[in-house]
Amino acid sequence: MAELKPILLVEDNPNDIELTLAALEKSQLANKIVICRDGAEALEFLRRQGPHADRPVQDPAVVLLDLKLPKVDGLEVLAAVKGDPRTRAIPIVMLTSSREESDLVRSYQLGVNAFVVKPVGFKEFFEAIQDLGVFWAVLNEPPPHRADWISGG
Repeated sequence: MAELKPILLVEDNPNDIELTLAALEKSQLANKIVICRDGAEALEFLRRQGPHADRPVQDPAVVLLDLKLPKVDGLEVLAAVKGDPRTRAIPIVMLTSSREESDLVRSYQLGVNAFVVKPVGFKEFFEAIQDLGVFWAVLNEPPPHRADWISGG
């Protein structure tokens, strides 16, 4: 059986990190959760650079990406990932408190796979994260290996 792909959580709010981890744990997902607290670190992780240079060659099952991040914001991370043939197939879910239509439109223009506004209530937030985790880590059929994706077959 293939090794489970990690879930990459890119979030700077400690409360949202804690809630997200609790919800994913309650979903009983066996996937490892990798946390990056800013956009620059997320890009280093995805590109296997800096402190992440030695990580296994395995793309995440999904990236749960906050919009408002320090160093490099979520839209810049999204543009960089979807603009690079080596990473563009990685599913990205924008997970944000922003209800700005411009953020929604820009995210889809840049190739986001889903845009989820963080529910305000604890129970709703918890359930939304559980649903996202199960869908992207278990139900979604990912594209073939990165090399196959780049070469077209």
